[in-house]
Amino acid sequence: MPPPPLHAIRVLDLSRYVAGPVCAMQLADLGAEVIKIEDPKRGDDSRHLSPPEIGGEAYYYLSFNRNKRSLAMDIRTPEGQAVMHDLLAVSDVMVENFRSDVLPRYRLDYDSIKGRHPKLIYCSISGYGRSGPLANRGGIDTILQAESGFMAYNGEADGRPLRHPLALVDSATGLYATQSILGALYARRDTGEGQFIDMALLDSSFAMMSHIAQYYLTGGEDQPRAGNQHPSVAPSDMFEAPGGPFYLAVTNDRLYERLCRDVLARPDLLDDPRFSGNPARAANREALSALLGEIFTTRERDAWLADFDRAGIPAGAVRKVSEAAESPEIADRNMVATVDHPSAGKLRLVASPHKLAGTPPPAPTPPPLLGEHDGEILQGLLGYDDARLQVLRESGTIR
Repeated sequence: MPPPPLHAIRVLDLSRYVAGPVCAMQLADLGAEVIKIEDPKRGDDSRHLSPPEIGGEAYYYLSFNRNKRSLAMDIRTPEGQAVMHDLLAVSDVMVENFRSDVLPRYRLDYDSIKGRHPKLIYCSISGYGRSGPLANRGGIDTILQAESGFMAYNGEADGRPLRHPLALVDSATGLYATQSILGALYARRDTGEGQFIDMALLDSSFAMMSHIAQYYLTGGEDQPRAGNQHPSVAPSDMFEAPGGPFYLAVTNDRLYERLCRDVLARPDLLDDPRFSGNPARAANREALSALLGEIFTTRERDAWLADFDRAGIPAGAVRKVSEAAESPEIADRNMVATVDHPSAGKLRLVASPHKLAGTPPPAPTPPPLLGEHDGEILQGLLGYDDARLQVLRESGTIR
């Protein structure tokens, strides 16, 4: 079996919570060796975001740290900073998401280290970027959801702005950061030089607004909030049927014709001028959804879904997470992995979505215990002897 695509890349992950860990986890999923450097007393703050937990490990931490090794080390001590430089000398990428004034105190910011480690790709993730008037302000996913326009657009059409329960801004920033790092690795192949990557939750949150932001930039007005409906496509809505709700998305006139003729046996809906063509349906989506809602109460949800599938019309049951996780299609795609965890035993994890046929990603490994790999990294990778380790323990740098 050929090695995974990033098998020759080593990453130092100094990040916490979500955005940085998501970035480093994506690189690990693609085969990079990721060393997660954590405070020896507390570790990643996400280790304490529970319940639930299993084997003493919080669900939040388990979500974003598979396929990594953990080194519990205090980078605030001079000894810890010396170890950092030893690690940087044998690494390709560093990911950090501290406030802008933290790493300069220890001369571990990019300007301080680039001369010594010119090939290093240094990815800095922050709320508002490392330049500008808000550079020193911390960034929180929910605050950026509010500031970017996301909350104002999310929710029912006549309801209050609503935050999304997923850490979407953090996750998107982590994914954008991964893309930037992969681009920088390609650039280094050509130039031999590393570079600084400045990732901001602010930038990512606004980029995520995509067509909604473009609606304003094009027309000068905010796009109206549409709740479960789509403002430009109809019918696209959630409907109730005996057996449970489902979502239907009829995205063009061809699908609408199939819906009316092949599924509903209602060709009259094709002749109704209110629904003739997508622009008319979008303008009259409330009336169309109400009409369809009455029809869908006449049969079981599964019967409707089977008919939609036969007609090639996009639709799906509205499921709980538990139902999705245990579904046969998720199992078929191997999207839930079972790994052997040192304290939790058999642990089920969300798996990586990467599917590369020629260079498949490695089998998943469990998120590490705090400091689980101290010896492997300090002795195995850096070649420190017992005397050096004792100095690090006496200084409080390691446990």
